[in-house]
Order: sequence, then structure tokens, then C-alpha cells
Amino acid sequence: MRKFIIAAAFAAFAAAPALAETIKIGVTPGPHAQIMEKVKEVAAGKGLDIDILEFSDYVVPNQALADGELNANSFQHQPYLDNQVADRKFDLVSVAQTVNFPMGVYSKKVKSLDELKDGATVAIPNDPTNGGRALLILADQGLIKVDAAKGLKIGPADVTENPKNIELAELDAAQLPRSLDDVDASVINTNYALEAGLNPKTDPIAREGEKAPYINVIAVSAKDKDAAWVKTLIEAYHSDSVKDFVNTQFKGAVVAAW
Repeated sequence: MRKFIIAAAFAAFAAAPALAETIKIGVTPGPHAQIMEKVKEVAAGKGLDIDILEFSDYVVPNQALADGELNANSFQHQPYLDNQVADRKFDLVSVAQTVNFPMGVYSKKVKSLDELKDGATVAIPNDPTNGGRALLILADQGLIKVDAAKGLKIGPADVTENPKNIELAELDAAQLPRSLDDVDASVINTNYALEAGLNPKTDPIAREGEKAPYINVIAVSAKDKDAAWVKTLIEAYHSDSVKDFVNTQFKGAVVAAW
């Protein structure tokens, strides 16, 4: 009887599923957090438990990842990560593309950029990559011209033509929706627009195309890029369930990039 009990117990133990591995992922509030909740559901079925931590800005999630407080983050596009790695010497790498958030120009005072008067104020993000991205949108719309030789790495000093003498106000990206009462127009990241109750599909007076350089990524420490949990995380994110959620939930305001 004793042998039978031991054998039965061993068989039950062997048949039990392995304990789920737990990782911490940093996101910003809004779409990134909502999408990661869906990824968490899918990953749980693959034996990966995700603890989601929300950060209110774009700087802390990379610092927390570099410090080992996070296993991964999912909130930024590749040019922003490249800039952070170059400026702060973080040993971080992207392991997968996620979604794209076409940036928009919003206004409570005009219905098109053509209506902007001489000397109008346009607010843009104050971080280098998103600020440059905003300037490229304004240039694509013919409002200004910028130094093409600088590529994506441009700032207000790289504006070469400004026929309407537009004043560029650089603000923290999270504050841009609140600036709409005080400026003539504001170039706002989609996640912050959604958080403020704006509709990124219908409210912008101008909108960025779905440009590949600004596709968002999952970032991890370089030492973890080949870890088994990274592969599982990517599989969960790139699942049909998550793509269907993005398409249904955001209706084109956020675009799945896989």
C-alpha cells in the first residue's frame, strides 16, 4: 500500500503543469497597457505570467529596464529606443515589433493647417525623437521645411523655411492634450490623445502616415534577448487574438504591425 501511495503521488506530480514563469513588463497607460492585458491572457496559456507596471512618462521605463526592475518594456518606437541607448548608454535591444500609433495634429481653433495665421503657436513633444517626428509631419503638410540631410534626427533648429513664422512650443508629450486651449495646434502622440478622450482617427486636422520607422517595439536587456520567455512573449503578442483585439478595440487609431 505504501509503495502504491508513493507511486501515485509521483505520477500526479509528474503530470502537474510546471509552475508559470513570471516577468515584469513596463508600459504606458492607455493602448499599450490595454494591449498588454490581452497579451497577458494569451501568455498565461503558454506558461508565462506577466506582471504589468504602468509608467506615466517615456523616460523611466527604460531606466527601470536597465536597472533590472523590469524584464521588458513595451511603449516606444525604434528611433526613441535608439536615442535612449545612444544618450544613456543603456544595454537594451528590441526583440519584436508591436503596433504603430500614427501621430496627429489637433486643434480647437482651426479646422486645417491652412487656417493657421502668421505667428501661430504649434506645440510639439520636447523629447528629440517625438519632437522630430512632429516636425516631419508639419513638413509633410507643407507648413514648414526642414533639413532633409538630418533624416529623423531633427529639432526646431533644423527648420529651414517657416513662411508663417510658426512658433514651436516644446512640451512634455503627456501635457500636449492639455495645451489645446492655449496653443493654435498641437502634435500629439496617439496614446496620449486617446487618454485625453480624443479620437485619433477622426479628430486630427492632419495625420501621419503609417511609417515603418515609428513602429513600436518590445525592448529587453541585451543579455536576455535569447531567453526562452522572450520567445514566448513574442508568440503571445503576435497571436491572432491580440491582433483581433487591436483591430476591434482601436478601429484604426492603433495599427498592428505584424
